[in-house]
Amino acid sequence: MLGARPEPNLPNHPPQNLIVATTGASGALFLKQFLLAVDRDERVQSVNFIASDSALRVMAEELGLSGRANLVRRVLGRASRKIQQQSNDDIGANIASGSYPAGAMVVLPCSVGTLARIANGIASHLIERAADVCLKEKRPLVLCVRETPLNKIHIRNLYRAADAGATIFPVIPAFYFRPTNLDAMAREFAYRVLAHIGLPQPDAFRWKG
Repeated sequence: MLGARPEPNLPNHPPQNLIVATTGASGALFLKQFLLAVDRDERVQSVNFIASDSALRVMAEELGLSGRANLVRRVLGRASRKIQQQSNDDIGANIASGSYPAGAMVVLPCSVGTLARIANGIASHLIERAADVCLKEKRPLVLCVRETPLNKIHIRNLYRAADAGATIFPVIPAFYFRPTNLDAMAREFAYRVLAHIGLPQPDAFRWKG
């Protein structure tokens, strides 16, 4: 139907190849727990990881990390065979092409600047280009937006991204399962995102009423 919103191809099986991007919004702890989960999930074969320059600044402030060298090892606290870091400046990387078989992409956290570029098709860096590819190929794209309060520009861009097929998944942690620390709170949010893209985690909290 003319004017109908395109629906993403939500996976009916676990995606094997993921793209995970992080940008310059607060919430590096949520990213850390997400990467830890996908690294140990045997259903995931490969993860292409991209950090923007602004994300590196946030990780320095919130996780005590600085620089680009061995970033994945330092976030996880161990080496990873499946998570490969990509340069955000490499617009010719594998994930910049629709021929690369990415199963889903998650931007965690997603700044409103990144949201604006994705929503308006401005793909001058790899993060936005990979997101643009997911939209044009109708692959799952999850934007974990972190900003408050939202102005009208933000709200319009949220609508534009959702209308193009992205899932808006704000970084809003749950408290009904009574997390005992920040790691538990961030881990449960990461599990919710993973379940949304077809990778439910066995130790995730499930409300029983």
